[in-house]
Amino acid sequence: MNRTPRVVAAATASTLTLALALTGCGRSDEGDTTAEGPSGITDGPATGTVEVWAMGTEGELLPELAKQFEADNPEVTVNVTPVPWESSTEKINTAIATGEVPDVMQVGTTLVSGFVGLGGLAPTPQDIDSAAFFPGAWDTTVVDGTSYGVPWYVETRVLYYRKDLAEKEGLEAPKTWDDLTAFAAGLQDAGAEHGIALQTRGNSTALMYLPFYWQAGGEIMDDAGEFTLDNDAQVKALEYYSSFMRDGLAPPVLVEDEKVQNFIDGDLGSFVSGPWERANLLTTAGDDFADKFGVVPLPEDEATGSFIGGSNLAVLADAANPDAAWKFVQFTTDPATQVDWFGISSDLPAVQSSWDDPALADDDAVAVYQDVLETARSTPAIPTWAEIEHELDLVIEQVIAGDVSPQDAAKQMQDAATSIGTGLD
Repeated sequence: MNRTPRVVAAATASTLTLALALTGCGRSDEGDTTAEGPSGITDGPATGTVEVWAMGTEGELLPELAKQFEADNPEVTVNVTPVPWESSTEKINTAIATGEVPDVMQVGTTLVSGFVGLGGLAPTPQDIDSAAFFPGAWDTTVVDGTSYGVPWYVETRVLYYRKDLAEKEGLEAPKTWDDLTAFAAGLQDAGAEHGIALQTRGNSTALMYLPFYWQAGGEIMDDAGEFTLDNDAQVKALEYYSSFMRDGLAPPVLVEDEKVQNFIDGDLGSFVSGPWERANLLTTAGDDFADKFGVVPLPEDEATGSFIGGSNLAVLADAANPDAAWKFVQFTTDPATQVDWFGISSDLPAVQSSWDDPALADDDAVAVYQDVLETARSTPAIPTWAEIEHELDLVIEQVIAGDVSPQDAAKQMQDAATSIGTGLD
């Protein structure tokens, strides 16, 4: 099932709405990020009622997992309310403003800082071990040095490619930028109309592009909290990213709804996407298609780099039953429960030890994601990030169209980010 494209688009739009309304919150810092608030989760089973809001497909599937928690805690009832992503931010804002909130809430990774800015989320108890999670995933919970919630599931970006076309031309999976250019050209020689597809416009263009900026050695912000977008790494990454469209290796305008079918038909040789696409491909083409494609990490330049996304679970500051709520959150991040949830939803575990389970470890395609997640990175935890990301989308689109040079684009990115600010004042 294709969850994430819908989720990302809705979450990005929702984040922009929320970010424009905020006046301040914190920024993620390195170091100890355990909460200074709750000292611990009580011993013993959970009791009472736990109200949970979960979004999209996860909201539809979570009741199955909640039944396991209720079986282990006979005196607790978990009520899961599915909430559409497109209306989630308005619903949550209203709940926080009135104090009529659920106990537990699913939060997209780019939304955390905004809800913290509204005073809506409770700090994470010290019982939760941050080292259990992928570092990039844990960073998405951290605002101004304090964690609010825990990573629930993760996703990142890899390269999907047609193995049969690559074998036809004797192509090896690309490991460097030069390799990727040659790989895309080779897939065209094997019969594909386009060797690769990359995001060219609209929401999520920046999220597709930023891994290339990180690979070139770029950083979005420095340790002092200043934006660092106008530099040689930015120019290099913009030039490289746009070269695929300019040279005819990628569609000049990506039509997302046609991508999967073009890949299945052999008209598209490769594309960059997340773990949801595997199920999408097999649902559309059938299980036999699994032998025709492979997944590999994105190639590197100065460094490795990919985007980490997914969702977190947070307890609300005004939760009626916070202790049982945290016990439920703790249950969902138990390594065994994470494996169960993977079986239910196909969501990748945020807890690193879960990947040792044969359900994941014995699947070569899934194992690729583990390697990528170990170094995948998140965008800054600042309340204005969605507004900044929107401006980056527009600039990148202009570079791809040939209307703005990479040099001018890097300056525009810096000027836009600086003008918008961090929202931390």
